[in-house]
Amino acid sequence: MDIAVVDRILITFFHEFQSYFSLAGKTFVRMVRRPFYYREFVTQFDKLGFSSLFICILTGLFSGMVMALQSLIQLKPFAATSYVGGMVAVTMIKELGPVLSSLMVAGRVGSAITAELGTMVVTEQVDAMRVEGTDIIKRLATPRLKAMLLAMPLLTVVTDVVSILGGYIMSSGYSINPTMYISGLPQFMVFQDLIEGLLKPVFFGLIIAVTGCYIGLNTRGGAEGVGAAAKQAVVLSSVMILVSDFFISKIFVAFR
Repeated sequence: MDIAVVDRILITFFHEFQSYFSLAGKTFVRMVRRPFYYREFVTQFDKLGFSSLFICILTGLFSGMVMALQSLIQLKPFAATSYVGGMVAVTMIKELGPVLSSLMVAGRVGSAITAELGTMVVTEQVDAMRVEGTDIIKRLATPRLKAMLLAMPLLTVVTDVVSILGGYIMSSGYSINPTMYISGLPQFMVFQDLIEGLLKPVFFGLIIAVTGCYIGLNTRGGAEGVGAAAKQAVVLSSVMILVSDFFISKIFVAFR
């Protein structure tokens, strides 16, 4: 590969990297400045958060049932099926709950944010707002970021609770009563696991919102460009969620 090509790729990468974190920083700063656009925040919370509730419930239910089934198969030869509740809870709350719910929301919400903002860009609505003197980041990005920072932890909690319930539904077919199932929870979990399970979705919500806003506001190429941008936002958000999950887990392990 020619050196000039490598140089151009690196320059483009670091330019995009800088622009991404510049947007994130500006959005954070504007979150504490007036006007706060409460109506827009409530609208976005409903669209991005409440509307994603069903898919998170579905994800949690079947993930918990699968986890319980696999755990029962592995524990049954050792007569340790009473620990299945703890295994399902610690796995879902620490890892699978935040990651799976965030990936589902990234596919649904990330693409929606990108498509909505991208359409506004290609139809010159964003340019018209700039001419009127409107702060684009404050008006468009900040309400979506605040909505995701609030909605993502709540959706993850719902996913975790439903997954534990789904695990019990599956375990009940193996003669495990509710007391036995619940008694296994504190044997596998500590308070730090709950903190980790709540901090991860906050960070993942930040990734989904900022990525969707950044790619959406930089959309080019008309209707075809909007479709490509939506696909790019979903892929990039999903990859960043998986990569950041590893590093966040490493940090929590280091502080144990």
